[in-house]
Amino acid sequence: MPPGKTGPEGTAGARTGRRESADERADRRWNDLLQEVRVAQTGSQILFGFLLSVVFMPRFAQLGDFDRGLYVVTVVLGALATGALAAPVSYHRLFAGRRLKPQLVDAAARLVVVGLVLLALTVGSALLLLLRVATGSAAAAWIVAAVMAWFAACWLLLPILQLRRHRDDRAGRRPAD
Repeated sequence: MPPGKTGPEGTAGARTGRRESADERADRRWNDLLQEVRVAQTGSQILFGFLLSVVFMPRFAQLGDFDRGLYVVTVVLGALATGALAAPVSYHRLFAGRRLKPQLVDAAARLVVVGLVLLALTVGSALLLLLRVATGSAAAAWIVAAVMAWFAACWLLLPILQLRRHRDDRAGRRPAD
């Protein structure tokens, strides 16, 4: 058995490389998740609040059908993102005291991923609406595509590359003599 392990992961009383029990690991993962959600949730709530106010601006009446439709899609995406990013609170309340912390963390983490995807889509559609109204240019779609590619690079590609590098580094190590 590798150093730092006292049993297979996933079994009762199992220890991970951090020498923490399954419950300690779930507590740590929950706290990490809450810190992550605080950042994303605040951004989604501010964006959603701004989007709700747009309809009351005088210029909104001048928008064409496509831009009004885009606005509706953007607001709905914002509402869905806000709901998904706030869902871990509800899960915690429903799961509290039932000794289901690992399941809580897994379910909440999946909802946060969904919320982040919805948030990225909200930002993209809000940016498209803003750039179309501000510039009236067909270049708005290209700019938004570039921004969404940047999101994909920062949120997916770079972490995946880092994980691969870490995995390759670990595979290249030789056991200590």
